[in-house]
Amino acid sequence: MHVITTHLNADFDGLASMIAARKLYPEAVMAFSGSQEKNLRDFIHEILGDQYPFIRLKHIDLKEVSRLIVVDTRNPRRIGPFAACLDNPGLSLHLYDHHPDSPDDMKGELEVVENMGSTTTLFTGIIRKRNIALTPAEATILALGIYEDTGSLTHPTTRPADLQAAAWLLEQGAQLEIISQFITYDLSAHQVELLHTLMETARSYSIQGVEIVVVTLTLPEYSDDFALIVRRFMLMENLDAIFAIVSMDGRIYLIGRSSLAEVNSGEIARDFGGGGHATAASATIHGMTLIEAEDKLIRALHRHIHPRSVAREMLSQPVISVPAETSLLQANTLLTRYNITALPVVASGAAKTTTPDQAPAPAPAGPSTARVVGIITRRITEKSIHHGLGHLPVSEYMTSDIEILPLSATLADIEALIIERRQRLVPIVHEGQLAGVITRTDLLNRLVGDPAHVPKNLMHETSQSFQDKTRNLKSLLVESLDKELLSLLQTIGEVGDALACRVFAVGGFVRDLLLQNRNLDLDIVVEGDGIAFAKRLAERLGGQVKAHERFFTAMILLPDQSFNGLKIDVATARLEYYDYPAALPTVELSSIKLDLYRRDFTINAMAIQLNPAQFGTLFDFFNCQNDLKGKIIRVLHNLSFVEDPTRIFRAIRFEQRMEFRIDGHTCRLIQSAVKMQLFGKADDPRFFTELKLIFAEDNPLPAINRLAEFKLFQFLWPELKPTLKIDRRFNHILTQAAQALSWFQLLYLEGPPPPWQVYLLAIMGRSKAPELTAFCRRFGLSSRIHTFLLQQKIAADKISHILYHRTTISRSALYWLLQELENVGLLYLMAIARKKEIKQGVSLHVTDLRKIKPELTGTDLKAMGYPPGPQFKTMQHALISARLDGVLHTRQEEERFIRRHFPLPKTPFVPDPSN
Repeated sequence: MHVITTHLNADFDGLASMIAARKLYPEAVMAFSGSQEKNLRDFIHEILGDQYPFIRLKHIDLKEVSRLIVVDTRNPRRIGPFAACLDNPGLSLHLYDHHPDSPDDMKGELEVVENMGSTTTLFTGIIRKRNIALTPAEATILALGIYEDTGSLTHPTTRPADLQAAAWLLEQGAQLEIISQFITYDLSAHQVELLHTLMETARSYSIQGVEIVVVTLTLPEYSDDFALIVRRFMLMENLDAIFAIVSMDGRIYLIGRSSLAEVNSGEIARDFGGGGHATAASATIHGMTLIEAEDKLIRALHRHIHPRSVAREMLSQPVISVPAETSLLQANTLLTRYNITALPVVASGAAKTTTPDQAPAPAPAGPSTARVVGIITRRITEKSIHHGLGHLPVSEYMTSDIEILPLSATLADIEALIIERRQRLVPIVHEGQLAGVITRTDLLNRLVGDPAHVPKNLMHETSQSFQDKTRNLKSLLVESLDKELLSLLQTIGEVGDALACRVFAVGGFVRDLLLQNRNLDLDIVVEGDGIAFAKRLAERLGGQVKAHERFFTAMILLPDQSFNGLKIDVATARLEYYDYPAALPTVELSSIKLDLYRRDFTINAMAIQLNPAQFGTLFDFFNCQNDLKGKIIRVLHNLSFVEDPTRIFRAIRFEQRMEFRIDGHTCRLIQSAVKMQLFGKADDPRFFTELKLIFAEDNPLPAINRLAEFKLFQFLWPELKPTLKIDRRFNHILTQAAQALSWFQLLYLEGPPPPWQVYLLAIMGRSKAPELTAFCRRFGLSSRIHTFLLQQKIAADKISHILYHRTTISRSALYWLLQELENVGLLYLMAIARKKEIKQGVSLHVTDLRKIKPELTGTDLKAMGYPPGPQFKTMQHALISARLDGVLHTRQEEERFIRRHFPLPKTPFVPDPSN
């Protein structure tokens, strides 16, 4: 008896190979070794019917089999009961397969094995060579086998022979409409549910730098299309490799899919007694629990995944580098001369330098012993020269937070730096020497031969590491915002559509939405005429517009009855450039990407589109979500603080308020800006505005300390003593100022003082009045505020000195001493107080003493016969003092007190009735 069979859980390639084999072995019968995939069963039921004489396994006497023709596998464990035939005396075993060799493979009398996308391709070549005729139905079946196993000729394992075979089968009458019916179809409700479960249980492992997704799952019943679901999941999520261990109907199965050369799913499956090829494999697992199988899988992955070192093959030589002391002008000349965009910077003194009027010579060919300390780009050198900074060394504005790699680095290592970290150039170091560099172009050239593996963001200036540049946040907007604000955003988008322009919410609103923090500051950017947009939106909302033509911006003031008087800032998408360091920006029209690039920090450089068709789409061009997730404050380019030094204050404020951290490279850029003394070159009130925002924080003390760490006090308060530092006494004063403000807020009294005034006076607590005057003049404070602060400081300092040297003081004396101080002065006095009795006295004055008033008024005194005049004020003061000291309690006592201490003249005053 001659039998043709294929592997368990047969697919279209197995079926097509069996039918093709019968063209070569017409005397043989066909029998499946076990179950078939569901779509194959459907095909047999709907299309094949009884056209082919498949014999049931139970009708075959296995001992009578004299020739066994096995197609699409060579693994004895994958042919089910037919494995028993291998012991038959004189068995003739013929094997046809396209899978890679395995140590456990059967050995046959005839073996036809070729590296192709499908076994059907192999048979098609034989049939074509022998001029065996095929009917259109047979050609369709064979084409199904090829299309299924090659992913419609798209899998990386597809070979030219597969396309040639498919083309020939089409010439023989293969029907593509039948192929498309069974190869591509929509998922059923049950399959969608399976896919959802798969997505929820998937876990990612990083093994030898390769991301592998592993799924372990238990299903109540057998699902013969589970492999299809795994494949669909892989395609949907753009996964490189996935292994699923699933327990179904009491058995455990392994399904592996891979598109990486480093991950051979066939090798992994063979460890479990299964098989397959590099991109697709499977196994039935025996004698293990689900947990044991997963543990074995992880160990197998670690054992088999060995990324190949490629840095040596990819690096560019000779290395062109510059020493750290090279000027930016010299570096720019070198970049232009050799037409490159970035250079490694090596430690000072490590390379030959040149005279100031010369461009530096590139480092000689071959490895350099220089230590790499950073990277300088042409964009930075050109901008620096534009700002008149070309004389500075490259060390001031190079990117210093870079990583280097050894010659043994793998492709994954290089991708991680160039794509995920956006490092433009990767220095390769071997035995302490700079052996070469790898650029984005080098990486692209490496990957261009493997398009399926080219990262989709490689060609862009920036890229994402954990999410795409765009994702839809519509559900988050609906969940996080109230209906009124959500409706407002939708209205903004509709107005954008009406004017044929794209509209975006940007900045802090997007940042805080992702952080799940409430933020009603709404900044809108329009790709079009922002002022015209603002006027149209205000007209629709019933608001008013205040436009700033120079900056293409506008503010919309909404009616108080709508959105609680919310203000909307509208800007035209713009690109700012600065004529000189710390200048006000000059604005040109631009796109949303360039508009976001001009912003201060990555966490504020995201946008959400509001147009109806794209409502909720997040745009993230600069890995902003990564920094938000990592709680990092990072600038978007190295000259950010040169162009706008006020960003330093914002960086500190954001860092302390949100409990983030300024990254190391941004810290170095701040230190460089301080070293260059950029502060004061622009209109100083901008710095003071930022300082007031810091003082307005709930707890500004950490930010003030951070200002001191970056040595910013010398620019804010140059008149202060050069030795001023954040010592214990200074911190004590600021802490007491914060406590005083918190205490006052809890009293819920009218007229709360501006926190910035209290903190400013506290910081200058150990300074004299001229220093405060100099500060107010430098930052352009109004004469009214200047006079007020000066008066409060002088008075509070004097009172502090008086109270410090007094052991006791009456209530009335305390009242008249503190009466000349406003709330700002009182809280400043509490901040500088060196005795707790002083703070207790201020507290008593605010909560009790200053509320005390005499019952007798000027009218009452006139009725008592006293003539109006300066004496009334003296009388009132005397009454208040007596009341404060507990001498007087009632109106009658006040009248007796006045008559006794201020006797009437012999001719008493008679009030004019007409008055």
